[in-house]
Amino acid sequence: MTADPTMSRIGQGVELHHHQGQREAARDLFAQIWDDIGGEQGDPLHVCVLAHSMADVQDDVHQELMWDLRALAAADLVTDERVAQAGMTLSVAGLYPSLHLNLSECYRKLGDLSRAREHLRQAQAEIGALGDDGYGRLIRGGLERLAKQLGDAI
Repeated sequence: MTADPTMSRIGQGVELHHHQGQREAARDLFAQIWDDIGGEQGDPLHVCVLAHSMADVQDDVHQELMWDLRALAAADLVTDERVAQAGMTLSVAGLYPSLHLNLSECYRKLGDLSRAREHLRQAQAEIGALGDDGYGRLIRGGLERLAKQLGDAI
């Protein structure tokens, strides 16, 4: 199996942002990749992962929400076969807890607590798709923190 070059480029952007603190450079790279894949008309896996990553580098919560919603819509079009073909170890179901976590967080920031709780519940319902590895623990920890924040907001 050959590595998916678009996924590799998205990974470079994630590296720029998360490990090198270069948020703007990551955003610029993600915008270039978005153009290269044809935006929302691109491969649903690329659209999903790229939009999910692009949301993380937005300064405006409304822009972040827009990208997260794009990622969720694209996830519904992704197949497990496509995920495996790209060399990812997650199943499609494994994408949803993080997508719903991010949407819940956006809605919390915007003060729409009922939508925040709705996406939190969806993420919690789908968390079983994640393994007990670093990624699974990261998402579970995020869900626990968000649940406490939303509980405090009642």
